[in-house]
Amino acid sequence: MTVALMWEARAAQGRGAELLAWARAQELDAEPLRRETFRAPEDRVLVITWWDAPYDADLPELPEPGPELVTRAVHRWRFESVAAS
Repeated sequence: MTVALMWEARAAQGRGAELLAWARAQELDAEPLRRETFRAPEDRVLVITWWDAPYDADLPELPEPGPELVTRAVHRWRFESVAAS
């Protein structure tokens, strides 16, 4: 089964590039099948990691950045793949 973990944060005013660099530099305790990093308006950063694991597996996730870098707590979601093309 493929599980995708999504991590999304919104940077503090003017700190989008710094949050993006911080997220890209974070190492995980295990290597995912794939890891992709995105940015969006309003200095939002999204990281998706794909894992070959059961839905409820204990998987490494990116931590919370320091409070000076973000405007709110990180949002996290977990999804199970049902189709790919």
